[in-house]
Amino acid sequence: MENIGLLEKLSNAFGPGGFEEEVILAMREEILEFSPEVDAMNNVYLKLPGNTGHRPVVMLDAHLDEVGFMVQSINDKGLLSLATLGGWVPSNVPAHAMVIKNAQGEKIKGVVVSKPPHFMSPEEKAKGGVDLLSLQIDVGATSREEVVDLFRIQPGDPVVPDVIFYEEKRNGVLRGKAFDNRIGCYALIQVMKQLKSMDLPVDVIGALAAQEEIGTRGAQVTTQVVSPDVAIVFEGSPADDAYLPPYEAQGVLKKGVQIRHLDQSYISHRGFIDVALQIAKEAHLPYQRAVRRGGGTNAGKIHLQGKAVPVLVLGIPSRYVHTHYSYAAKEDVEATISLAVKTIASLNKEVMATLLKKDLFIK
Repeated sequence: MENIGLLEKLSNAFGPGGFEEEVILAMREEILEFSPEVDAMNNVYLKLPGNTGHRPVVMLDAHLDEVGFMVQSINDKGLLSLATLGGWVPSNVPAHAMVIKNAQGEKIKGVVVSKPPHFMSPEEKAKGGVDLLSLQIDVGATSREEVVDLFRIQPGDPVVPDVIFYEEKRNGVLRGKAFDNRIGCYALIQVMKQLKSMDLPVDVIGALAAQEEIGTRGAQVTTQVVSPDVAIVFEGSPADDAYLPPYEAQGVLKKGVQIRHLDQSYISHRGFIDVALQIAKEAHLPYQRAVRRGGGTNAGKIHLQGKAVPVLVLGIPSRYVHTHYSYAAKEDVEATISLAVKTIASLNKEVMATLLKKDLFIK
């Protein structure tokens, strides 16, 4: 796995929805060769040097943002109440470290309040959980004035988990925050680096989208701007191997790229999946099929644009997404990158005609 330092920078970067600037800066040096452009929403557009402007367009999508919070209010004791930026399970949050970024760019560390059992009533112990609206962060202050005047924290300031990336070299597994979806951003950039020296039948544009976790908003803009013929979405997909029996698990570490058939946002284009499956088999790339009963990706917005866009969703299984820590395997990242590169290279005129259903009435 090349340039793992890029993934480390991306994972460590501060970037919940609406505040993706630090993520963009973390990748800046790696994407300059692709003539990057940024719009007012923080969406980033990359162009392959060999693009002609006269061929079918393949859009590569990955979202920049991570799940986080926003400071909603500050009480007299100096505790910060929160609003969510993305989907959280309340029980996963208490007693974890967080980072608040104030308007001056200073980062203040805090801990999500967790009442010790010594102070819990029998009813609270029996309930065994909290709701999102009751979550608060303690930054070690003793008053609201201290939070506002000393730490310069105000309502509206963004919050993310306080986690540092780690590579376990003994077994090739990575740990960090925001693998959903910085690991997808990493894959997209590496795919473009491999494609730049190839003679391709298509033009390729990378679209790193903002605000996916709060409503797949960035992709609605990027798809209008790029106007792709087809698209590939890269995701740090929820791994399920820690919860489900082997026959049911469809996101297993070290079992390869996840090819998604279904989620709540998109029924995948069967023709595009067939192309990817055939390539994976011929190239002996490990893959796993996923039929998801929940969740969604930017594909939900992308496929509805223009005259409809065939989308292929490639997932890198990541354990415990939407929490502080995730695990992912380097070999799954490599399989995802390889399958994407080979699939894009295969999109000749005949394949594109099939994907776009232009061959249905041709004898």
